[in-house]
Amino acid sequence: MKPAIAPSLAGLSFVAGLSFVAMLAATSLPAQAASLDAKYQVSLLGLTLGTANLSGGVDSSGYKLDIVAKLTGLVGGFTGGRGSGAATGNMSAGKPMAATFAISSASSSESRTVRMALGGGNVQAIEIVPPIDFKPDRVPLADSHKRNILDPLSAFLMPVDGKGGSASACNRTLPIFDGAARYDIKMSYAGSREVKLEGYGGPVAVCQVRYVPIAGHRALRPSTKFMAENKDISVWLAPVAGTNVMVPVRISVKTMIGTAVVEASSFKVDPGVTASTAGN
Repeated sequence: MKPAIAPSLAGLSFVAGLSFVAMLAATSLPAQAASLDAKYQVSLLGLTLGTANLSGGVDSSGYKLDIVAKLTGLVGGFTGGRGSGAATGNMSAGKPMAATFAISSASSSESRTVRMALGGGNVQAIEIVPPIDFKPDRVPLADSHKRNILDPLSAFLMPVDGKGGSASACNRTLPIFDGAARYDIKMSYAGSREVKLEGYGGPVAVCQVRYVPIAGHRALRPSTKFMAENKDISVWLAPVAGTNVMVPVRISVKTMIGTAVVEASSFKVDPGVTASTAGN
């Protein structure tokens, strides 16, 4: 996959940058522990483009997540697109606080790796190889854009509180920094529906989503304007049994060439398995 969309692989974010993380610090349900193994299909205009697998674990004190994605079929054969990412952190006051984040993507012609160390919601160190190219219309990043943020992969963990239920997983604004760009994801509750997946059957929360670019983006690009005005973005969240978090099982984004969908085909949870043992 081309480096320009490496952040997307980190959180299945946007197929242009959509990602999530809870910044809502509320009284949470007792967080226990669970491991997670979810498989996703990536499609555009109804045509399958690739697959992704999200795995890891979460408990009351920590989490670790890994994602692997690749393009398949003719597109995959032509580009050799693939990527992987990982994130670790702690659960503090009912919300994820990232410690490490890394993502690598590659195609037949180029590759890029992003690594970040974080503490207290702030970026402590960052490495991007090769560096992002300078462009005159790229909105400059300031130190303030690297504070009070969370990475796209940690953003998959959506805590819910005891009073708000699944609606509280949607009603939030998420400040995301993916190593190259800072943007907000504004989410709002739009209802619920029933799904049946391998490993899970039951209700999901449906969230409407808006993308707000802040820094690091190309201001003059038509795609930037399109995404900032895009009202056809949604995400479905399913509960991770044994914890107080929800995780996306479907992301739908209208793009300039059609609707892209990232949808789980399998969503398997093993309650009682801790974040540390999930990776063993």
